[in-house]
Amino acid sequence: MIGEGGFGKVYKATLRNGMKVAVKRSEPGNGQGCPEFHTEIIVLSSIRHCHLVSLIGYCDERSEMILVYEFMEKGTLRDHLHILNGESQKSSSQSELSWNQRLEICIGAAKGLDYLHNSSGRGIIHRNVKSTNILLDEDYVAKVADFGLSRLGDLDHTHVSTGVKGSFGYLDPEYFRCLQLTQKSDVNSFGVVLLEVLCTRPAINKSLPGKEVNLAEWGLFRQKKGQLENIVDPLLVGKINPNLLRKFGETVEKGLKEYGVQGPNMNDVVWDLEYALQLQQTARHREPHEDSTTDASWVLPVPAIQQLPSHSIPIDEYDIPMDDFTDTSRLYAHGVFSMLNIDDGR
Repeated sequence: MIGEGGFGKVYKATLRNGMKVAVKRSEPGNGQGCPEFHTEIIVLSSIRHCHLVSLIGYCDERSEMILVYEFMEKGTLRDHLHILNGESQKSSSQSELSWNQRLEICIGAAKGLDYLHNSSGRGIIHRNVKSTNILLDEDYVAKVADFGLSRLGDLDHTHVSTGVKGSFGYLDPEYFRCLQLTQKSDVNSFGVVLLEVLCTRPAINKSLPGKEVNLAEWGLFRQKKGQLENIVDPLLVGKINPNLLRKFGETVEKGLKEYGVQGPNMNDVVWDLEYALQLQQTARHREPHEDSTTDASWVLPVPAIQQLPSHSIPIDEYDIPMDDFTDTSRLYAHGVFSMLNIDDGR
């Protein structure tokens, strides 16, 4: 077993052809995950993208609900950012992410979300964007996962009226307040992920002083004060070009705007992040005397770095029953299960 969540347990398995897969199995008799299970199948059976996790097959018979995905060797983005209860979540195969790696991961995830919104033909809203739902393959390529809460919209409509679902700390305030889900809701949640990547602290941390508990609120406050560098991950001291940090902060601030109509779309976010990466790469090839404003040797003042606790806490889910989805074409992949050789499964 490699993981466990609200839906059930996740196992690493190997097909007879040698392909590694992740098998997510609902607990027998657990009816709570049924709508999410069918939504996952509907979404992933109709789309393919290099930055979205692939569904290999599924089983929906009697009381069994099983999903089979491509196996993502490096786990979740969250695994690489946080320490839980004083112990690192990282396995021996995982290492600290460099700033360039973090940027490329963010760009990949943003491209996946942009595809959902604008190129899938379905106007899909993910509705549960967070660092645990961004998976990394063996080359640290990011892929967005977990589409159980997704909504299939209409590109001709600006919003979908629906009950609130998602994870505290990542929820778009406008969606929470007005019950109107839009693509900008995903953009807002992704803005929290960007802060998480920069600061390596969880979206919600109740062990911190009151005004710092919510990362989005605290990060936005610091950004508006021009003090974002004060809460940057200490491991990144001296490694972030100042122009890049400024651009990154602006991207976060725009994404976290409370009123979504004023905010960017995911295509804008992709462009901004790619521009930020270009700033970093350009600065790396400059000599210090050429342009001090883009000198990659610029160092954040160490005393200014706020040493935030890096241990995290469980993020609560706030769920209101979801509308039923109509049936759609299914993946006929029962043959996959005859090939399964589950390493640690039941």
